[in-house]
Amino acid sequence: MKRTLHAIRVGIDRGITGFKHLLLTPSELLSQFIWNGIPLVILFLNRDTVVEGTSISFATVALPGFLGLIVAASAYGPAYYLASDREDGTLLRAKAVPRGIVGYVTGVLTQASLETLFGMLILLVPGVILFGVSANGLVGWLTFVFIVVLGLAASLPTGIVIGSVVKSPRVIGGIGLLVIGGMAAISGIFIPIQELPTWLGWIAQALPTYWIGQGFRFVFLPDAAAALEVGGSWRLPEMVAVLSAWAIGGMLVAPVVLRRMARRASGASVEEARQQALQRMM
Repeated sequence: MKRTLHAIRVGIDRGITGFKHLLLTPSELLSQFIWNGIPLVILFLNRDTVVEGTSISFATVALPGFLGLIVAASAYGPAYYLASDREDGTLLRAKAVPRGIVGYVTGVLTQASLETLFGMLILLVPGVILFGVSANGLVGWLTFVFIVVLGLAASLPTGIVIGSVVKSPRVIGGIGLLVIGGMAAISGIFIPIQELPTWLGWIAQALPTYWIGQGFRFVFLPDAAAALEVGGSWRLPEMVAVLSAWAIGGMLVAPVVLRRMARRASGASVEEARQQALQRMM
């Protein structure tokens, strides 16, 4: 137990250090501002657009959805880190240390969580200033924190599973934008899911992205905006149920998949991955 707690503390320190490295690396910091600033540009260009049938601006309605997308996309971080670290031997070195995998995963989750929160701040702070979006008092902000935590719990384990299954970080990098774009398209940010084909609407409601965005809309929008949602209500119990199901399922599946992947990690597999990477560069 003491070794496990020590590994967790080491992992948290490692994740914080990795996040500090991002803040001190101009190229990575710029990338954060660009990717998380794109939604802000979209909102600003549509600041005078009003949602049909209401007096609420598109920017006010869409901002919570973009915040939900950032939280759901947090799965990308662990997936990419796992695939990269398996290829360069970092995971193998962690495996050789007692409770090393526990510390490694804790570090990955810590760094991904901090990067997600940082990305949300890049969008949320200007959103509050430019569009007047704000939660309803202390209770509203506490609800916001609850949804962020639940959303991360629903999303991050999925990244662990993907990173354990996909062998190359280039594959994750390549499909990442497509997946995030797909999630955005059916998440209700741009088009109400009531206007999507029925089967696509059901898929959207099975994914965390839609529900995290709806939770944030509940926090930031007036009660009358519930009429824009499916069923004309916020459906908070359903939101908690879906996100909890993803979180519990991920926490059950991720350790199993990760252990299997770690058992297969060896010096030979690292060397094979290195040779393949060199061949692609030639």
